[in-house]
Amino acid sequence: MIELKNVSKWYGPVQVLNECSASIRKGEVVVVCGPSGSGKSTLIKTINALEPFQKGEITVDGIALHDP
Repeated sequence: MIELKNVSKWYGPVQVLNECSASIRKGEVVVVCGPSGSGKSTLIKTINALEPFQKGEITVDGIALHDP
């Protein structure tokens, strides 16, 4: 399971993720959609630990990815 709890990220003064929360079960298919510049790629990179985040929690199978 992948869990996001109130994940927020900034690039300098610009907040690009604002308190994102979700629970995704193993085998579940999820679509991330939205307009250009809405943070879709940033969210995916953050979940894959390719981008740091400043607030919140991300856990994968109970293992914390980052501790802000």
